Amino acid sequence: MLKKYFEPGALFSFPAYRALLLSGILTVIAMSAFPIALAVTVLDAGGSATTLGLILAVRVLSGVVLAPVGGVWVDRLPRKTILILADGFRAIMGSVVVFIDPKSISMWILGAIVVLMGVSDAFGGPAAGAIIPSILPDHLLPAGNVVRGIALKGSTIAGPGVAGIIVVSLGTHATYVATSVFFLLGAVLLLRINEGPKVASDTHRTTFSEEMREGLQVVWYYKWIAAMILMASVQLMMVVGVENVLLPVITKRDFGTASVFATSAALFSAGGAISAVICIKSKVKNPGLVSVVVWGLFVLAPLVLAFPSSKSVIFIAYFIAGFSVGPWEAFWATQVQREVPAAYQGRVFAIDYMGSLGLMPLGMALAGPLVNVFGEGELLIGVAVFHLFICAVVLLVPGVKQMKSSRPPYTPKSAISS
Repeated sequence: MLKKYFEPGALFSFPAYRALLLSGILTVIAMSAFPIALAVTVLDAGGSATTLGLILAVRVLSGVVLAPVGGVWVDRLPRKTILILADGFRAIMGSVVVFIDPKSISMWILGAIVVLMGVSDAFGGPAAGAIIPSILPDHLLPAGNVVRGIALKGSTIAGPGVAGIIVVSLGTHATYVATSVFFLLGAVLLLRINEGPKVASDTHRTTFSEEMREGLQVVWYYKWIAAMILMASVQLMMVVGVENVLLPVITKRDFGTASVFATSAALFSAGGAISAVICIKSKVKNPGLVSVVVWGLFVLAPLVLAFPSSKSVIFIAYFIAGFSVGPWEAFWATQVQREVPAAYQGRVFAIDYMGSLGLMPLGMALAGPLVNVFGEGELLIGVAVFHLFICAVVLLVPGVKQMKSSRPPYTPKSAISS
């Protein structure tokens, strides 16, 4: 049965895609394992939970802040080169800790290493999204994006488990070595990729700051892209951020075990994977309308936490809520890759990366104070209503329902004037 997926013209018949997929799996496992080893190192060196939280947060912050810079370089250089350099740099940063005494290591040094790891994320994330149209034909983009998304989600779950086993059996130094090896193997696999001729054009090259600004102009030009990034950013902050904090708190308190939280998260991921597969196998006329409407199902997560009657109800609600992310996996990256000229995709994916990660930590930080102000149940009901309201508003923006603009492809003003 698996043979058909490797037949000529099938998804896995493209060596470059196979290399990118396997490289991504190894990289994400290493990226997910690294914080586990880091946590042990920080705590063994006398650091507090607050110190650990700050160190982990600066990685996200550095990746978000530098994403626009990464996006410009992704559009300037071959995406393959960016990905190889990002993985190679992560391997170096991960191995540096091996040569430092874990009992006397400075928290500032660990913080600097983590910041530099975040810099790699700012370059590698946009490059991975922008390279796919160069290695797959257009009709395979939906399947390619979905398979990659599901594989990387699974790797995110596997990473901490791999790290836990190595830490317990061999220690933290061995874990750092293992993550560096995974990063290096990911980089080596990318050497097999041939993405074709350079996609960026030098005909209207301007200054670096102007290129960064042009990325924002491209996003604004495609109003549906701007609206959906803004929608996701706000909802990730006010809805998903609050839900992420309160899910483990409520389930541990009401049911006396962390297994409810873990099972709910796993069922959510399973629902998302099933939904994504259904979407790519269905002929959808208005992918944006489907994405936004189905995304509304996430409302079940905060609502079931507001009324945590039983574990079974929570499990069912989270499984159904997981379906909300499937259409995004199936349609979002593919439509961006089809709509936005290749020379600008790095910057667009960088802005998307910024929006996806930038505000969510703020929402998580505000969850506790908001509970104190409004009350737990009231806050969860409020964010659920807010979620549906934003979904309804974004559908009013032209092009959102179709995930397609009626305007011609973006052309820079300098190119028009010349």
